[in-house]
Amino acid sequence: MSPASAATDRIYLSPPHMGPRERELLLDAFDSNWVAPLGPHVDAFEAEFAAFTGVPHAAALSSGTGGLHLALELCGVGPGDEVFVPTFTFVATANAVGYRGATPVLIDASLESWNLDPDLVTDELDRRAATGTLPKAVISVDLYGQCAHYDPLLAACDRHGVALIEDAAEALGATYKGVHSGGFGRIGVFSFNGNKIMTTSGGGMVVSHDAELVERTRFLATQAREPAPHYEHLVAGNNYRMSNLLAAVGRGQLEALPPKIERRRAINRAYREALADIPGVGFLPDAITGTPTNWLTVMTLDPHLAPTNPTTLRVHLETHNIEARPAWKPMHLQPLFANAPVVGGHVSEHLFATGLCLPSGSSLTEADQDRVIAAMRELLHP
Repeated sequence: MSPASAATDRIYLSPPHMGPRERELLLDAFDSNWVAPLGPHVDAFEAEFAAFTGVPHAAALSSGTGGLHLALELCGVGPGDEVFVPTFTFVATANAVGYRGATPVLIDASLESWNLDPDLVTDELDRRAATGTLPKAVISVDLYGQCAHYDPLLAACDRHGVALIEDAAEALGATYKGVHSGGFGRIGVFSFNGNKIMTTSGGGMVVSHDAELVERTRFLATQAREPAPHYEHLVAGNNYRMSNLLAAVGRGQLEALPPKIERRRAINRAYREALADIPGVGFLPDAITGTPTNWLTVMTLDPHLAPTNPTTLRVHLETHNIEARPAWKPMHLQPLFANAPVVGGHVSEHLFATGLCLPSGSSLTEADQDRVIAAMRELLHP
């Protein structure tokens, strides 16, 4: 390939980053004929993942969305209930509430971390307690690789007896006050989708400090089959367990996770340094309460100061064969949730209007990042 053609290779937002260890373990699973759900790699992956996060119990599933669905069921959420959900998130968080026949109540973000605003949650729980209309659960999301502000969230939920579920799909490896993501609330849920900081192509994990909750997760994720020689079922279950093949890939990915996290942090620092002289350019703030992974680097463009806007910049990058993506469109602006109750919303709308996600994958080379920055500066030069 010539240098000219190499320069046109597509740069993706957050592609999978695989290595030889994943292939070795995958072939081991294949050669052993453990290709169906469950198997020795599933057991090992669960144990190794629990050790990495410091949350003692883990169940590997086919997706993070399935994990959210089961977490809500385990917290007693059902038809007619309400669940507080961040409006500034990926749709899976809110969709899972609908799977249980419940209604998402969409809560605005905080400018400090872009995560669920703990003051809004606290005030709304206090108000609803006085009227006897408390939600069944609260789902917090650790957005873009950064943990939510858990001390006030947990305090408010505990005071009112409301279950807290942690959607840590975007934040494996992040910490809050020294505690890894996934360790807060009753249940934590991770995703291993192809664009995440580690991937099994598809897949997820449920973690908890409560062994019974995780054991119940395994039961419900395996079609809720009772211990009998025939197929006996007392309750409806789901086909949500991870295959031994994917768990083998996950084990290899987990082994190499720390340097991948460090690479994403270095990419984030490089963007900040390279664009520091551009008026109106900002970035997702690093919360002082923890350490993010910078799963995605998200920049903001102040409409009053910046020389261009996120849409124009995104389209310009596309002409250079570089993928960028708008920040999450708030759920209350989605037609699917047009009738859902909303608390606040202006912060999330502002972040959607001004935010742009930049190529952030751990396999991004310095040369390719320089190419992204050079393309950006064509529009952003001061």
